[in-house]
Amino acid sequence: MLLAVCREFGIEMDEDVIPPIAFGFAGGIGNTGAVCGAVAGATMAITLKLGRGEDMGEMLQRLGVVQEFRRRFEEEMKTISCRELTGLDLTTVEAQAELMNSDVAQNVCFPAVAAAYRIAVEMLREE
Repeated sequence: MLLAVCREFGIEMDEDVIPPIAFGFAGGIGNTGAVCGAVAGATMAITLKLGRGEDMGEMLQRLGVVQEFRRRFEEEMKTISCRELTGLDLTTVEAQAELMNSDVAQNVCFPAVAAAYRIAVEMLREE
């Protein structure tokens, strides 16, 4: 799907494309409180590095790596839900203001990004 959209609009995949792609994951996919953006980004990074695989066995093995990533992240952070991590419903203007005027990003979001990065790199080194 991503490749098809890039082709449709003439977007070349390079290092300048990554931040805009990842931006939509902020706030748990567009401030909806769904899956933590760090988890979504790490999932993309893991599968980018490992690829899809050549056959169903390899595909299932690679999906198993993503499952294990989720398990480790959830074990450490207790959830993969942005809303549960932050304790905020970012679909409201009030919660968005609270996020901007509090230390939630420093105490929750930055540690979640650090954990996702560390776990993903550890796992990819294990592969």
